[in-house]
Amino acid sequence: MLAWTHPACLTHDPGPGHPEQPARLRVVLDALQEAWPDLDWRDAPAARRGALLRVHADRLVDQVLEPLPAGLRHLDTDTLLSPGSARAALHAAGAGIAAVDAVLAGETTTAFCAVRPPGHHATADTAMGFCLFNNIAVAAAHARDQHGLERIAIVDFDVHHGNGTQAIFQREPKVAYLSSHQSGLYPHTGSVHERGAGNLHNVLLPPGSGGFRFRNTWLDTLLPALDDFRPQLVLVSAGFDAHLSDPLADLMLDADDFAWITAELRTVAARHGGGRLVSMLEGGYNLDALAECTVAHVGALRG
Repeated sequence: MLAWTHPACLTHDPGPGHPEQPARLRVVLDALQEAWPDLDWRDAPAARRGALLRVHADRLVDQVLEPLPAGLRHLDTDTLLSPGSARAALHAAGAGIAAVDAVLAGETTTAFCAVRPPGHHATADTAMGFCLFNNIAVAAAHARDQHGLERIAIVDFDVHHGNGTQAIFQREPKVAYLSSHQSGLYPHTGSVHERGAGNLHNVLLPPGSGGFRFRNTWLDTLLPALDDFRPQLVLVSAGFDAHLSDPLADLMLDADDFAWITAELRTVAARHGGGRLVSMLEGGYNLDALAECTVAHVGALRG
């Protein structure tokens, strides 16, 4: 497998005490490098404006990329820009594009993008929920438009619903969106009744569900829906904030649950898409748990 990151992703700094801090990426990189010194790392390129405009409005791109010499700029209560945010956002989005190109060129079958800020809450015209550009949506649109794929699946096991990803693709039958997420949490979207063009599959899990209910939900509902879609490419919004130690949620999973779902997704990808799978880091706000879960996830990607 291959992995992408970029030093610029450490320069997005929403300020002291913010959950989405640069230390998140530092612990991920340190843990992966310790676990697998042989992991093949690549520098994530900056996404070009045209790639962003496949899923985002001009005004959002301008808002994120507007120079900020110092201080912080609030986009909403929890989503902020710092002087390094624009470059970080460009390289975070560019990582997914580069990874898609690599798996579709046959250079690798699996890829992991260790980048931040996360992306799945960003809608076409609004940065929100710690997210500036929707990295996974940019990658999916690139796979569709530049590579001509007809069946792209985005699988999201972050504890929060990826409202932005869903909104961007809810009328696009070439892209399926499948998500399990905790009920009662931000952004309060992702009902089972939200079906889009028949391409949306949401399951809400109550607080305290734990691994048994999480796994059975995927086995009974979401994995069969993914199999029925027969994806040529699987993209993963890999959030680890469903871990039992995470301060922002209460789904009570552990690292083995993330390794399990990753292995299941690889099986579906192998069945329909030659094993092609690209994963992008989303949430996870307990640093020790984030490091442990990312190692488990990448371990399953390595096979």
